[in-house]
Amino acid sequence: MDSIKIILASKSPRRQELLRQMDVDFRIVLKEVDESYPDGLTPTEIAVYIAEKKSMAFDEEAGDEIVLTADTIVEINGLILGKPETEAHAVEMLKMLSGKVHRVVTGVCLMYKGQVNKFFDVSEVFFRKLTDEEIINYVTKYKPLDKAGSYGIQEWIGVTAIERINGSYTNVVGLPTEKVYQQLLKMKDL
Repeated sequence: MDSIKIILASKSPRRQELLRQMDVDFRIVLKEVDESYPDGLTPTEIAVYIAEKKSMAFDEEAGDEIVLTADTIVEINGLILGKPETEAHAVEMLKMLSGKVHRVVTGVCLMYKGQVNKFFDVSEVFFRKLTDEEIINYVTKYKPLDKAGSYGIQEWIGVTAIERINGSYTNVVGLPTEKVYQQLLKMKDL
């Protein structure tokens, strides 16, 4: 992977750490992108649509680097949970997830020399029933306002409240590294 140079278009410290763990050489470049999407899209279509929209902000300026963009959403019973707007909103979201199964969907877009490679991953997450006190303490201490669904699996809630996962753990963190790695290997030879 040493020959692959990547622009990571994400301020997420979790995505940055996952790429470091993959031994991928990257630099961070951020651009403001409107993350709205058309009505009627499925959760997987939404995540991929936004990831591709983020990559299109780079157009031709990437040169010999691969632009990597991603978007993670949480979906429960057809309802999309993005990042909470306030702590009260975060508490409300976690109450919705408590004792239930939800899906985490990450859309990824790799753009290289005008070619766009987009894909997604889906993981099912099983939460145990949380008390109101646990939820409020988590939100107060961990401030999950920058996380889809109001939680980070790598934090307290992940080690105490998640009973199991069907699918990729790193997808729930915010980047399905297994799929990203395989796609990068394919692009290495382009």
